Amino acid sequence: MGRALYSILEWITRFAYLNVLWIFFTLTGGIVLGLFPATVAMFSVIRQWLKGKSDQPVFPAFWKLYKQEFWKSNRLGIIIYLISFIFVFNLFFLQANIGELLIWTAAPLLGGMLLFVLILFYLFPAYAHFDLPVFQLFRHAFLTMLVSPLHTLCIILGLGGFYLLATVIPALAVVFGASFYSFITMWVALDAFQRIHKKNA
Repeated sequence: MGRALYSILEWITRFAYLNVLWIFFTLTGGIVLGLFPATVAMFSVIRQWLKGKSDQPVFPAFWKLYKQEFWKSNRLGIIIYLISFIFVFNLFFLQANIGELLIWTAAPLLGGMLLFVLILFYLFPAYAHFDLPVFQLFRHAFLTMLVSPLHTLCIILGLGGFYLLATVIPALAVVFGASFYSFITMWVALDAFQRIHKKNA
């Protein structure tokens, strides 16, 4: 019982520490340039944990990945920023110019936004798991999302459950928000990647 409790507390501490590192290095990069290297490093560390390499010190691994993937992850970030800006700009444009007709004219736009969010669920896990150029990462994430509807549903349910828990205990979102998001999506995405690999083998 004591050993199990110690193991639980150890993992809670690891997730909290990883979340702190993500926040710190995101801020260190001025948010805009720090967000994506920090996120990639966090996903990569969690992938190592899920692969059974949980005995490695967290900070050296995170820092190494942050430096190593800084420029490539920011190239990915530029694309994500541009796509997000286009969606938001068009949404505000429709809101300002059409008003009541927004719900009809914005349907394709909202559908595109939903598709983009679903692709993002697999994009960072794909980055951490595969060594692919940036544009191929989008393609791989899209195809994985397309053939893995049950995995996508599991991600939504997992994140939804954590969100409901965080509304009851808001501190959870601050202490574990990013690391739990990474863990849930990485865990489910890894299973999706492995199933696709077995089908294609």
